[in-house]
Amino acid sequence: MTWCRDGIANFAALKTAIANGEELLVKKLLADLTMQEIEKSYLIDLAKLNNNLFIIKLLKDIPIMNKNK
Repeated sequence: MTWCRDGIANFAALKTAIANGEELLVKKLLADLTMQEIEKSYLIDLAKLNNNLFIIKLLKDIPIMNKNK
């Protein structure tokens, strides 16, 4: 699954869940997901604002989207 297929609504939901510290929802939204480096970096920075180590780890474990696809 990628953001290209799922769209901006899921990305917005993910940002909101991260900002609210909703760990289970973040985990659900990240399931089977790849993302671009810039998206991943942005979301990690957002999670760092709340110092939520669980969410930060979830985000760091997300694979980067292959640029050749």
